[in-house]
Amino acid sequence: MKHRAIKRRNVVIGIGATAGAAAVGGIALNASAATGNASGSSAGSLVFDPAAYTELTTTVTDTQGTEHAVTYHFWKAITYVSKPVDAAYQSLNVSVPVEIDGTAVDASNAPILLANSVGGYMPSSVADATGIGGASMGGGAPSGAPTGSASASAPGANGNTNATGGAMNTNQLLALAAGYVVVEPGARGRGLKNSAGEYYGSAPAVIVDLKAAVRYVRSNKGRIPGNVDRIVSAGTSAGGAVSTLLGASGDSPIYDKHLKEIGAADASDAIFAVGAWCPITDLEHADAAYEWNWGTNALSTGKQVDQTVSKDLRSQFAEYQAKLRLRGLKGSGFGTLTARNYDEYLLKQYMEPSATTYLAALSDSDRETYLAKNTFLTWDGEKATFTWNGFLTHVGARKKTAPAFDAFDLSAGENNEFGSATTANRHFTAYGARNDTTGLSTKRVESDIPELLNLMNPMYHLVEKVNGKRSRHWWIRLGTNDTDTSHVISANLAARAENLGDEVNHLYYWDQGHGANTDPGDFITWIAKVTGYKKTKKK
Repeated sequence: MKHRAIKRRNVVIGIGATAGAAAVGGIALNASAATGNASGSSAGSLVFDPAAYTELTTTVTDTQGTEHAVTYHFWKAITYVSKPVDAAYQSLNVSVPVEIDGTAVDASNAPILLANSVGGYMPSSVADATGIGGASMGGGAPSGAPTGSASASAPGANGNTNATGGAMNTNQLLALAAGYVVVEPGARGRGLKNSAGEYYGSAPAVIVDLKAAVRYVRSNKGRIPGNVDRIVSAGTSAGGAVSTLLGASGDSPIYDKHLKEIGAADASDAIFAVGAWCPITDLEHADAAYEWNWGTNALSTGKQVDQTVSKDLRSQFAEYQAKLRLRGLKGSGFGTLTARNYDEYLLKQYMEPSATTYLAALSDSDRETYLAKNTFLTWDGEKATFTWNGFLTHVGARKKTAPAFDAFDLSAGENNEFGSATTANRHFTAYGARNDTTGLSTKRVESDIPELLNLMNPMYHLVEKVNGKRSRHWWIRLGTNDTDTSHVISANLAARAENLGDEVNHLYYWDQGHGANTDPGDFITWIAKVTGYKKTKKK
């Protein structure tokens, strides 16, 4: 696949903003954020201003290598809540194509791709973007922002610091060239700390913000171009997790008090479809799932993790998986998925088909070379087969220690995600708390953790409290060599969604690692298929 090339020229029209700093809801903004807020909506309101855009042009190279000239209208850094905690993060960008390859297009009824840039549950901002695909993620506040620095220490060995920009930027650009509207929301994230020393981006801030962004878009139906009933979320890693959470939890009342606190619009936050790449989710069960998957794989140093801990967690996975009572996808030939048959299910449903697709696409000489280097794999000319142990050996080193997510020493990024206003890192599983090595006075999780876990886990809304307002279309992807999480996390999500009757498109990329997105063109085509959209020329 050729990567897209981008060329850009700016022609500013219809801008009523003034440069310089501004304050929204008591939060000082830098010049770019202030300009976006002033131009995108009336001061102090949640009304989108259709006329306050910048016209930009870009060249997008599609997956076939063809260049497309796209002219689009761009609204920058619009604050999407009336009482922002930090508008530098609680703002969104809107990009609407108006001309593609010299032909005017009408995007008034196009699908809306809601593409977040969340990574590692860190904060993300659109304040400094100069056009589509310009959202940033990571630790720091936008340049010049006087509040809201991400001051948490760097993640430890288990830290989730995955960059997501490449995969998501490709989706956004291809969506724009397909005639879709693209909305890029910023969101608070872990580690943000105000001048009083309080953390304000820990769970559930990220999902509350993204829900508020959806509500803003929906409340501006007819003002923001695009079909607000055809919003498709997209995200990678932790961004994939919150993308699935958006889809699973649409209009759930358990978020209402949090949305009210930040002045979210009075509208639905349900979305139509989900795109999720390597979602880091189901966090309270992620340690157990990780050890079931990677427990016998050594770290990159060659050292084995504590096998007593690994065995304990594998036992927990068996108990959890049994309680889920999930069935394999239709046509898989598998009934109830358990710890005993999940390896075979993953092989037959995902891994072997993935390897088969990969090998079939190689030239004869390249295939011969690959097979010579990877003798664990058998190729009969049409299909690849191998054992689970052979697959684990092929993947090699695991990325994370044990436990992978609720670290005994509170060093994991997820420990930071479940911190409180006054405590940077906290345990969120009973096993992690019970085995704490930091000297905590209590060996129990704090009383607010169970509610936070429900707020942050899509499986809660798909299993425990089946949500009738959930998305019914799911695009899920993961690399076979991704050891940032367990393969069963996304497979469970896919199985549960399909068991509920939803449409699921789930596969694994062969020999790809964390954050891979090797079929972005197929995702854009899938959006058109599930939404029923056909690009419209402007009359």
